[in-house]
Amino acid sequence: MLKDMGNKFEGKTFTLGEQITDEQRAFFNEYGFLHFKNFLSKETVKLFLNEAHRVEKEWVDKGIEKMNGTPLKFGKDPAGNTMIQRMCFLSTHSEILHQYLQDPRLKALLTLLEPNNNRIAEVEKDGLVFNHYINQDNSKFSQMGWHTDSPRDLFLGQKILKMLNIGTHLDDCPFENGGLRVLPGTHKLSKMKVLFLKKQFIDHNPDPNEVGLDIEAGDLTVHDGDLWHRVEVCPFTGEKSRRRVMYFPIIQGKYAPKDENSSTPFYHRLAKIVQR
Repeated sequence: MLKDMGNKFEGKTFTLGEQITDEQRAFFNEYGFLHFKNFLSKETVKLFLNEAHRVEKEWVDKGIEKMNGTPLKFGKDPAGNTMIQRMCFLSTHSEILHQYLQDPRLKALLTLLEPNNNRIAEVEKDGLVFNHYINQDNSKFSQMGWHTDSPRDLFLGQKILKMLNIGTHLDDCPFENGGLRVLPGTHKLSKMKVLFLKKQFIDHNPDPNEVGLDIEAGDLTVHDGDLWHRVEVCPFTGEKSRRRVMYFPIIQGKYAPKDENSSTPFYHRLAKIVQR
């Protein structure tokens, strides 16, 4: 049973093995998300952070602004140096992160969708994304408004298909520090409400029914692409507000890989309108 503690949701957390349990499946079907504790060791978290920042430096040094048609999101670190706050297709530039996506525990998540050519989208959509949130004056990425993920298919002229978004969390982010907020059960709404329940990406207002998670570095989260969610700005500034998380999608439908010749999807061109 789930408990509502004011605005803090005391939800059930799980451990992910090589198979999804009946309890985990039932929870996901009801609420549209799962929170797995201690998925990665602290040593592995450090290794992944080192890899992400190694690739980041390489791309900054080379002046890369897009990857496979997807624009990178830039900001400044606390020292005023250029940083990339949203990277994409990261695992295609890191053997360590590519091998991570082969983890059999991650493959178990494929079964949360009805069988229909489900796969980890390493070279589709935006691949493995690295989001780096920090709350400071020169940051371009400190929060993200309410949105759902699956409607992006519409901008590509495709039918909306079911999908999952898998988050690998690389910094501690307790509820009080902001971070991921979800509206449990909204993945079961009509397609119209999946599109229009709120103003996609523009609405940052708290919702009385939202749930915030107590996340530690090494945790894994899963949410349905139709689930309404947002990222709350951290009440602190500078180093204490730093949150780094990797996301990749599990998708269905026709295989559609991207490469260096891929065009920029229309929805990325709207980013400046909805930013902050």
